[in-house]
Amino acid sequence: MLLAGTLQGASLDLPTLSLVAVCIAGLLGVFLIIDWMQQRNVRALAWWGSAYLIGASAMALGTMPSPIIKLPPQVPGALTFLACGMIWNGVRLFQGRRILPFATFIGAAVWLGVGQIPGVLENGNGQIVGALIVPIYTFFIAMELWRERRRTRYSRAAAIVVPCLHAGIFLVPLAMHAFLPAGHNAAWLTVFTLETILYAVGTAFIVMLMVKDHHVHIYRTAASTDPLTGLLNRRAFMENALTLCKQQGKRGEPVATLMFDLDYFKSINDRFGHSVGDDVLRLFGQVVRASTRADDIIARFGGEEFIAIVPGGWESASKISERVRTSFEAAGAKVGNHAIAATVSIGAATCYDAVTSIDALIARADASLYRAKHEGRNRVYIDEGDVASERTRMIAAARRASSSEARIPIFAGLSRRNRDG
Repeated sequence: MLLAGTLQGASLDLPTLSLVAVCIAGLLGVFLIIDWMQQRNVRALAWWGSAYLIGASAMALGTMPSPIIKLPPQVPGALTFLACGMIWNGVRLFQGRRILPFATFIGAAVWLGVGQIPGVLENGNGQIVGALIVPIYTFFIAMELWRERRRTRYSRAAAIVVPCLHAGIFLVPLAMHAFLPAGHNAAWLTVFTLETILYAVGTAFIVMLMVKDHHVHIYRTAASTDPLTGLLNRRAFMENALTLCKQQGKRGEPVATLMFDLDYFKSINDRFGHSVGDDVLRLFGQVVRASTRADDIIARFGGEEFIAIVPGGWESASKISERVRTSFEAAGAKVGNHAIAATVSIGAATCYDAVTSIDALIARADASLYRAKHEGRNRVYIDEGDVASERTRMIAAARRASSSEARIPIFAGLSRRNRDG
């Protein structure tokens, strides 16, 4: 009795709650549109702002006691689901995916189609159908957000938890409608209106969080990436290389540093111009990315010099270096309409002990690069180093002895330090 009386009393505030919901949705829509006008490159803001304004109009039409324009009763619901579809497509657009017009109108089309069946949307059944459609949209919105990996862990959690929470709460009115005694329909409509307000505010929060993280990602990428090749810049390389060395040191595993220098690059600029030289640099960036592994760290070190640090010892360094050398020799034979025959010299240094100085490892790789260029260019020279412990050196030697690559490779372009020299 107490619950029934409380819910009955709460139903008296339904018109006020509806007005509040309309005002909040409308204001959020205007706010998002204004934000889009200041950030025209984020077109999803226009979709989200328009969706909020359409949703506010739908709530106003559905709760207006004396509508100015006589419309079919299915129109407010159709506009609501149209707004949901626009939010979904706004998320896809924000993440660089194509817009799905079918997804925009499917909810509204289903609602209008069901409305053509006599009596289906009467006696509270319309609200039940609506409360079922909205969670479906929120589920697909959550799936789109989950596919995005750029955001921070906090943003991803909020983007998943909040829509799923709202989808679950939208189902609460259905339970109330099913189990409450007859005559208390206004009570579950009150709960539905409250949830609409919370959903509008929660979705706007997610939108603003996504936009903020989007800008953070852009600034972070700009600060750590070479604009010409898309590889890491020197500062970002040093930071990531230190992290990799620490991880390898804890596991007791070696690392290798590779230095790349494009052969006769000044001559390429002098003969074909700097724009073609830039094309050659971009081409090498593409080749080195395609020829390395996902956990290898690659950067443009300056000018025509590139650098990489990779997990593994002599075997990994030799495989990756030779793969890059041969791939670039083939790709650089002709760049655009110019027969350039671009090649690369590679110097590598390995370390089997914990790395105490990245600068020292880079210096050894640079010395190996000088040796490769001195011996004729378009080749690889690997310095295995003298810093490994005797036990580690013996293990590495045993591994090389059991591998076909342990017998000094005689493929073109690979030189190895002569320990007796």
